Amino acid sequence: MSLDADWRADIDAVDAALIDEYQSGFPVEPRPFERVAREIAAETGAGVDADEVLDRVRGLRERGVFRRFGAVLNPPVIGSSTLAAVRAREDRFDEVAEVINGYRQVNHNYRRDHEWNQWFVVTAGSRETRDAILSEIEERTGCEVLALPMLTDYYIDLEFPVVNGDRFARESLEETTVSATRISEDARGDLSALEADLLLAIQDGFPLSATPYADVASEIGAPLDDVLAAVERLLADGCIKRIGCVVNHVVTGFTNNCMVVWDVPDDELDERGEAVGSLPYVTLCYHRPRRTDQGWEYNLFTMIHGREAGAVDAKIDELAAEHLPFDHERLYSTATLKQTGARYEDLVADGDD
Repeated sequence: MSLDADWRADIDAVDAALIDEYQSGFPVEPRPFERVAREIAAETGAGVDADEVLDRVRGLRERGVFRRFGAVLNPPVIGSSTLAAVRAREDRFDEVAEVINGYRQVNHNYRRDHEWNQWFVVTAGSRETRDAILSEIEERTGCEVLALPMLTDYYIDLEFPVVNGDRFARESLEETTVSATRISEDARGDLSALEADLLLAIQDGFPLSATPYADVASEIGAPLDDVLAAVERLLADGCIKRIGCVVNHVVTGFTNNCMVVWDVPDDELDERGEAVGSLPYVTLCYHRPRRTDQGWEYNLFTMIHGREAGAVDAKIDELAAEHLPFDHERLYSTATLKQTGARYEDLVADGDD
């Protein structure tokens, strides 16, 4: 039996609703699980209360279906973030990875099947700190760094239904909503002291309790109403992308992903980016700079996630044939070298690390 079939074996309608419908939009109110229980009971006809729903979320997290319960941060809105890559010689690959992964500001690092074979993300409180880290990595590893900060976000969302037989992400959906969002490399969140304290307190998730917001309020010594208002404000400003149950896509069978880079004419970039970002099977779509002096001619990045490698390849073929008839390269992820959430203390810092 396949991995995705195994994990779904004892999932009932209540679990399915929690997994697929509460990856975002979790209520921001004193006792959120009470409302979730009412909504699920109305939808499924199951007689569940807040305590049972909370127990089920705990159980799904313990089984690994949920990575965590809480907020998904939008690092480029709060601080300065960049995708970067190096060309590590095979005999030094592990050594280089150890150096890169040693930085707390590096929250993702993947091996990809390409000349630039190690791809990582640096997220810091300021552009100056970010660039200093990149320079230090170059000096310590002896590897040239390809720095590719995001310039436009057309569509970035790893929220999609997984209690299904979809071969690739969102196979069962018809469309997604996109909007081009320009990203400043000098972004600062302009966070209040309360907002900074709040982000630090919830960086590893909300407490799995009947009163998660009250628990956080108690931890940071703030009134509950102020914490609820701060969460709503951070959601509205885009500092927090969503609040809910964060799914572990590997556990749910989405083990294949490919980053495809495209050489799109600059005057067509926004039109093409928004059109491609609206395709359900494209999970990520954004503009990054060309680096012609380093031999990097690509300016549009797309990601496709799937349960089947063949299905991912087929969707890339479709993208190339019907939507992006341009030179491109397929960078398959072959190993996860590091994967953590962005550390909020680095994002709320003033850049004087």
